[in-house]
Amino acid sequence: MLERVKAALPALPPAEQRVAKLLLADPRAFASLPVSELADRSHVSKPTVVRFCRSVGYDGLADFKLKLAGSVNEGVPFVHRAVDEDDKPSDLIVKVVDNAVAALLHYRNDAASHAFERAIGALSEAGRHQKRIEFYGVGNSGIVALDAQHKFFRLGVNTFACSDGHIQLMSATMLGPGDCAVIISNSGRSRDLMDAAEIARKKGATTIIITASGSPLAQMGQLPGQVLLAVDHPEDYDRYSPMVSRLLHLIVVDVLTTGVALRLGENLRPMLQEIKRNLRSKRYAS
Repeated sequence: MLERVKAALPALPPAEQRVAKLLLADPRAFASLPVSELADRSHVSKPTVVRFCRSVGYDGLADFKLKLAGSVNEGVPFVHRAVDEDDKPSDLIVKVVDNAVAALLHYRNDAASHAFERAIGALSEAGRHQKRIEFYGVGNSGIVALDAQHKFFRLGVNTFACSDGHIQLMSATMLGPGDCAVIISNSGRSRDLMDAAEIARKKGATTIIITASGSPLAQMGQLPGQVLLAVDHPEDYDRYSPMVSRLLHLIVVDVLTTGVALRLGENLRPMLQEIKRNLRSKRYAS
């Protein structure tokens, strides 16, 4: 959460930067002080404090302070415990699991609910009107895109996943208003994905971007009509295949899938029951 504020700091207006610096100087105090005190200490107005919270991705001051309190009081340190060459299997179990658990808990506190509300709303409308929902990712993120397509097609929506840069560009070109392109990237710096996101946006589709805040791709997700679902973590993805980012991105996909399923409601139930029956009929007793 604090890393997100640090990344957003240079782009904030001067008054909101003062609020951000107050937060970074003493997060625990910020979580407990009333808005009037926060405004006085930052030398800004009370509405500016609220605007700052919204600028960094939260619904308002109450939502921001709730997530901040959970973050600073969680008791689970967000420190990446890198594996060493002489680690025993028992060490690997502890380090890998601890890193994953810490990342998930911190993301729970960092996730911007209003951004998820917008993303779920756009995806639900696309599904309801049989518009296209496409998932783009490359490399490790391409695996997440395929998982997303696997989850969404069971909702009876028109969905597609692609990890090839050329096909992404062609497919994005065929999108239009009401369609959704979900762009998934760990680094947020893939040229192919940035090009696909830009094309989809220009064609009138809603781009929902799952990536690290402060990255070039994240900046595209902050344009009007687009949605940024920021996912930040300290993983060293240059040294090995990033696992923590994949887990976090899969969690984001699960939240989106669950939200869309709830929005589509009763129409889904008969179809899902039929899918279960058909799958069950394919299982043979030993």
